[in-house]
Amino acid sequence: MDNNEIKVIADAMLEKKGMDVVSLDLRAIGTAISDYFIVCNADSTTNVNAIADNVEDRMIEKCGRKVLRSQGKENSFWIILDYGDIVVHIFQTEYREFYRLEALWADAERCDFSDDQE
Repeated sequence: MDNNEIKVIADAMLEKKGMDVVSLDLRAIGTAISDYFIVCNADSTTNVNAIADNVEDRMIEKCGRKVLRSQGKENSFWIILDYGDIVVHIFQTEYREFYRLEALWADAERCDFSDDQE
């Protein structure tokens, strides 16, 4: 895994108007189930689903990686895409605020992404 994959995922999220895109580096936390979480949110289930589809498409296209497991597409409140070393979380905004995933992993190194980064 390299940081290029994190950037591909973040860019795919931003392309579909994902908001507050953040990666959490969990490698220093011994109990974490993966190396990275990357999280974003959107205001509608349609948008959440579009972001998930775009992440899957870009990871195949640019990194040659297919998602190992996914959950949440049946209601699109919170979609999880599991790439093994990277777990992608795409929330509908109100669910992200409720679950506060970043607060649970507050010790992780955090990186924020936005459209104006190059």
